[in-house]
Amino acid sequence: MQRTQEKITALTDALSGVIRGNRECIEVLVIALLSNGSVLMQDVPGVGKTTLAKAVAKAIDVKFHRIQFTPDLLPADILGSSIYNPKEGTFDFRRGPIFCHVLLADEINRASPRTQSALLEAMSEMHATIEGVQYNLPSPFLVLATQNPVEFHGTYPLPEAQLDRFLVQLELGYPDAETEVQILHAQAVSHPLDDLSPVLTKDDVVAFQAMVRNIRVDEIISHYIVEIIHQTRQDSRLKLGVSPRGSLMLFRASQAAALAAGRDYVLPDDVQRLAPYVLSHRLIMTPKAKYGGASAKEIVAEILRKVKVPS
Repeated sequence: MQRTQEKITALTDALSGVIRGNRECIEVLVIALLSNGSVLMQDVPGVGKTTLAKAVAKAIDVKFHRIQFTPDLLPADILGSSIYNPKEGTFDFRRGPIFCHVLLADEINRASPRTQSALLEAMSEMHATIEGVQYNLPSPFLVLATQNPVEFHGTYPLPEAQLDRFLVQLELGYPDAETEVQILHAQAVSHPLDDLSPVLTKDDVVAFQAMVRNIRVDEIISHYIVEIIHQTRQDSRLKLGVSPRGSLMLFRASQAAALAAGRDYVLPDDVQRLAPYVLSHRLIMTPKAKYGGASAKEIVAEILRKVKVPS
């Protein structure tokens, strides 16, 4: 267990050397990778979202693809399609960029809902059905999607069904002044990404993902998770609470957090730490709550204070 923790910490350290000042977000991203989940990063342009995705792929030495989502992007541009071979008189399937280990779906909310939905099956079931044929995706498979705030020009809000597929939502935010000075000097000659070497293999990641499922979760912790989820469904400020998929994802993320901490059991602290990242983007607020100044994260924090912590 200690050796596993050291390897996971080495991955976090390597990513923190590329993206400075966001240790907490990087730790949560690594937890999402261990959980075999997908990550949604919402933030303004230029804060390092694309660089972080490239760094993850390089640090675990896997195949990386980037898709720039635009209004004219089609599902076939993501999944692939059959190309006619006139010499043989047959159709040959040409795989799309989704067939990789780390997929960066850049500015996902600039594409139409029809194109966005092309990722749904891949994100939840680890395979893609194309022209009636099911294709398995490589393992590990991580979708890192970036989106601009919905107030930005030319964006489409992600539908609830797609938001529910993302394990966590992260916001990198602007660095503080001291960190930004460090970034300027770190990139004076070359980018830290250029010097990044692999610290894990894809087999390591797959093995860790299997270990996560064996992390012990006492029944009292499971009841604690379910009580938090049920509170979101009963809150009058919410039009839509968290689905059973959300409770399962919080369960799995808590297991991954325990593994990253070098434990073979989950603590309530793991649940409390991950809840804002796992639950906030799944909540749909009523118009009254939304325009009254409430935020999903504040509601989650309030629910965590309300629900009794198991001892």
